[in-house]
Amino acid sequence: MAAMTIDPRVSDFVMQYNVGSLATLKRDGRPQLSNISYTYDAESGLVRMSLTDDRAKVKNLRRDPRASMLVQSRDAWTYVVVEGDLALTEAATSPDDATCDELVEIYRAIAGKDHPDWDEYRTAMVEEKRLVGRLAITHAYGLPARS
Repeated sequence: MAAMTIDPRVSDFVMQYNVGSLATLKRDGRPQLSNISYTYDAESGLVRMSLTDDRAKVKNLRRDPRASMLVQSRDAWTYVVVEGDLALTEAATSPDDATCDELVEIYRAIAGKDHPDWDEYRTAMVEEKRLVGRLAITHAYGLPARS
């Protein structure tokens, strides 16, 4: 699916932050919410995040990929919600696999710097059964800062 055209104010708002609340759907239809760190690429309309394979949100996403993510300002009065289907990679199984490579990219984008020990980081990603979630934005709404 092609990236949707997002209002530049919405895109700028999502780019400003790197923490949001991810909502997935439980088996009974109620939302399950988790705070997550993310990185956003405005050109592709893709939000990427590191997730842990055995957590509720991943189990929910395997059953139903629909997800929403709330991003709000520090004072909570301006916000954006982005929605779409969230695709999951395979969990990392080797420190040099494609999932670990992408997790390194995500770490750098969120932290804005390199990890002090990449070997340790990659090993931890395998031990924690980390994977990448990719939210392809198909809808966005909210009250981003006004110009």
